[in-house]
Amino acid sequence: MEKLRSDPEWYKTAVFYEVYVRSFFDSNADGYGDFRGLIEKLDYLEWLGIDVIWLLPFYQSPLRDGGYDISDFYSILPEYGNLNDFMEFVEEAHKGGIRVIVDFVVNHTSDEHPWFQEARKPGSPKRDWYVWSDDPEKYSDARVIFVDTEKSNWTWDDDAEAYYWHRFFGHQPDLNFDNLEVQEQVLAALKFWLDLGLDGFRLDAVPYLFEREGTNGENLPETHDFLKRVRKEVDSNFEDIVLLAEANQWPSDVVQYFGNNGDECHMAFHFPLMPRMFMAARRQVRYPIVEILDQTPKIPENCQWGIFLRNHDELTLEMVTDEERDYMYNEYAKDSRMKLNLGIRRRLAPLLENSRDQSELFHAMLLSLPGTPIVYYGDEIGMGDNVYLGDRDGVRTPMQWSGDRNAGFSSADFAQLYLPVLMDPIYGYAACNVEAELRSPHSFLHWFRQLLAIRKQHPVFGLGSFEVLHPDNAAILAFIRRHGEDVVLCVNNVSGRAQAVELDLSPYEGMYPVELMGRERFPRIGELPYLLTIPAHGFYWFQLTNEDSQ
Repeated sequence: MEKLRSDPEWYKTAVFYEVYVRSFFDSNADGYGDFRGLIEKLDYLEWLGIDVIWLLPFYQSPLRDGGYDISDFYSILPEYGNLNDFMEFVEEAHKGGIRVIVDFVVNHTSDEHPWFQEARKPGSPKRDWYVWSDDPEKYSDARVIFVDTEKSNWTWDDDAEAYYWHRFFGHQPDLNFDNLEVQEQVLAALKFWLDLGLDGFRLDAVPYLFEREGTNGENLPETHDFLKRVRKEVDSNFEDIVLLAEANQWPSDVVQYFGNNGDECHMAFHFPLMPRMFMAARRQVRYPIVEILDQTPKIPENCQWGIFLRNHDELTLEMVTDEERDYMYNEYAKDSRMKLNLGIRRRLAPLLENSRDQSELFHAMLLSLPGTPIVYYGDEIGMGDNVYLGDRDGVRTPMQWSGDRNAGFSSADFAQLYLPVLMDPIYGYAACNVEAELRSPHSFLHWFRQLLAIRKQHPVFGLGSFEVLHPDNAAILAFIRRHGEDVVLCVNNVSGRAQAVELDLSPYEGMYPVELMGRERFPRIGELPYLLTIPAHGFYWFQLTNEDSQ
């Protein structure tokens, strides 16, 4: 077993795997995945080659928003197990060389949280733990985020005889971070879980912590002051911890969440990159990807972007223009049921029309572009979705382990499952499951595992510099990653047709490209542009080597 090594910047070379506890494996036949089930499946994740498990919320909750409506920060939803199960899971993951981070919802609680129930009472000492007003027009410059369900950021409460503020669903009242007691409570909850052995947090919805009249209530200076305080507390009491900011903003705004000198969050998601990868594939030109990367500011040396293809939410189109959003809807959400808020609620494989070569291309870009890649559970076998389920549940269905009953996820009665397993002829569990992929040596699962292994052998993908090449052929996205003596050339064809490209590799004249999947050496780089032909949606990873290093 691989033991965890102490490394304060381990997140830079890691591959994250995002999973719901309830979605992975049910150990006690109650229809819900649980921590005992996760423990049973750790061998699979260790075999796959991921480095970090990111758990979505598992706290006590009425589950009106998939667990993001927390009613107790200190307890675990009983269906998932108990604290002893959680601690054993973290310990066993660490034994296998896998770190564990979890979602922590900073901005709000459930309206069933005891804090809010007490705050509703007139004269309560906890009244100021939430944001109240007699005027529903206050903070009117703040946008409504969940436009499909919420008409306002204020909801009237009869008991409190006032409106309470919420940036998301009406059953998720925002905490008042101007109250120092609230800040102390949040810090205490973070420390509680870190004391149990966690390796970090994804901090949910961090741009919205404070409210100020005349602003949009996002990315305010007070938010960054609080995050600096969180980082200082974490660094003072723990080692090798990562804080990952969920800030669905433009890169110029998100970069502030790293702090001036990397003294806020270690990582932040690069949200605008993901939709532009899909846009580039449909337009069959590299420009959407290159342009957003050109607009991405430099970040502190100790920080890293988190990049992803899909996750538990809709494919967000907030950080695109109106014209680009219309284009994406037209191309990827032809059925109105696929749309949600300002996004598309679909999994990766259906978005790519179950195309094996596109899936390979997208994962090759995910694992080679600058940043730490985050894989969503089931994408390694091409799982589909169910657009007929409400809200975002369509992309949160049970993991498909085998063609057996309930996809091998649970031995409970089918009606007991928290969500139905997929049963359609293309993505249903009879056609798409881990067991079948394991038996086929040429399956996407085996291919993906091989690509992860190659990436792990080359820290350049996590640590290296990034230089985009600009060939005349617009369908080719080519770039150089360099870290010390390790130089890797990545060439991606975002077109659905075979392409030829000439690359200016003159700085590497005399070197040999060695293709990393098969270790085949290509012809020497000379004075002239280097000619390559690439199949439709194909890619190459070349290590540039000297003749004597072969």
